[in-house]
Amino acid sequence: MSSATPAPAPSRVRRLPLAGVLRLGRPSDIWFKPALSVVAAVAPPNLILLALGRLDLAMYTMAGSLCALYAHNRPYAARARALAWVVLGMVGGLAVSLVTASLTTSAAVLVAVGALLAAVQKALCDATRVGPPGNVVLTFITSASLFAPQTLAQVPGHLALALTAGAWAWIVGMAPGLVRPHGPERRATAHALTATAAYVEQDDPRSRAAAAAAIQAAWQTLLSAGARTPTRRALDRLVVRAEVALAAPADSDPRRLRAWARDLRGSGPVPPTEDHGELLGVDAELATPATPLWRRLGPLTPLALRTAIGCALAGYASLALGVGRPYWALVTAASLYQANLTLTWSRGVQRVVGNLAGVLLFAAVVPLAHLGPAALVLVCLAFNFGAEALIGRNYWLGSVCVTPMALLITEFAGFQEPGRLITERVVDTLVGALVGFGAAIVVTNRRAGNRIERTLTAVERAREHTARLLAEPHPDPRALESARRALAAHLVELRAAVDAASGEWWQGALPQERVVRAERTGHRTLAATVRHQEVRRSTTTEGIRP
Repeated sequence: MSSATPAPAPSRVRRLPLAGVLRLGRPSDIWFKPALSVVAAVAPPNLILLALGRLDLAMYTMAGSLCALYAHNRPYAARARALAWVVLGMVGGLAVSLVTASLTTSAAVLVAVGALLAAVQKALCDATRVGPPGNVVLTFITSASLFAPQTLAQVPGHLALALTAGAWAWIVGMAPGLVRPHGPERRATAHALTATAAYVEQDDPRSRAAAAAAIQAAWQTLLSAGARTPTRRALDRLVVRAEVALAAPADSDPRRLRAWARDLRGSGPVPPTEDHGELLGVDAELATPATPLWRRLGPLTPLALRTAIGCALAGYASLALGVGRPYWALVTAASLYQANLTLTWSRGVQRVVGNLAGVLLFAAVVPLAHLGPAALVLVCLAFNFGAEALIGRNYWLGSVCVTPMALLITEFAGFQEPGRLITERVVDTLVGALVGFGAAIVVTNRRAGNRIERTLTAVERAREHTARLLAEPHPDPRALESARRALAAHLVELRAAVDAASGEWWQGALPQERVVRAERTGHRTLAATVRHQEVRRSTTTEGIRP
């Protein structure tokens, strides 16, 4: 009898989508906040430079001002740290670019440095999950700075301008906390309640995964918010109610969940729940050390390699075509790379469409911008606002404003011939998108499948541990809560890993049956755990009533 192991399913090429790539989504709940923040951060430095007649220095203040785009979804304690690191990262990348530009004029060397910087920025932004706009703004500033004429004596002054503008951007980003200090936590909790209500109504695997991810994100937001104030403890209880609804959708009222979510979006008090018992596990999670950065960077190696190779090849292709600004092609390539090849393709289509529409818009507004320096500054501010207001609906729509803004920034040092700018931008967009996507095809991401295997193993072990605790006659409540939280986090990570791997080309057949089984049994165990905790809370509450 033969005992040969069956051959694995062959790798297969996945089709690249076109339908829906340009479809507009709903705007973010806080679309106006990054839009207003970037205007508030950019306007004062630019207006000061305008008054001094030194708009040629605006590129350096813009480096710091654009940091105001980051961390709007984070609680203010976490936002303060994130914004500080973004500012330092921006100034550090700018320093490398300016020093390099002052030491060499070799375009080949400058493109190579720009590609390496782009890869580092991509890896760090993904590993720290700094969120939109991710590495693209950092890469835009550092790549453009590489091709700005520079001397070593000028570098400290230019860095000081960027750091000063970055400090102002930090203040702008933190200012809303004076009015609504719990705003990010309230929004995250409201999103968890709304997503869970959608699952209760639809009861399908996709909406369940979305609700689980929203609940996990709400817990992460609350745990990073700082001191456990009464408001945050009340929000904790609402997230618990979302978990209960996720565990028992048939016994939950989606209208009640949505009503709680609506109340959270205002400035009124947090709606109370009937659960006033102690929430266990929060202190334990707060004490759990974060995953080291180097461990988070490991799985991102293929994406970083794609970015480095794609950006370098795009820049060199642009040079070969005689384009004077190869960093535009480099930045286009850097903007493409997403979690998998399918998403990278979609971003490439969106980038090309948005940029081509953007150059047409630039051609229409350039006569107005050329009326004078003041008009140039005001038009740029308008495009800053438009880009952030629209990009949440679809990347291509935001790019329609980003493109003319980037073209106008090049004119701060002096007006240029519009026809040449438009031609170079179109060429660099097409070169960057084609060469960048070609690099993504060549550099495969085999680690995506390995990540699924690792996460599956983690889910199965966490489920078995949680099930053993549940089987005990009197399980320790804190240990059970800690095990439940770990299982929930692993399930969310598993779904993210499967989604990422499903969009990769030349990927071996995924263990779909094992994934479905792990998700089904994992969510059943979570539901049993939540029901057990609900019984314990009810018993505790009844016991302390007078």
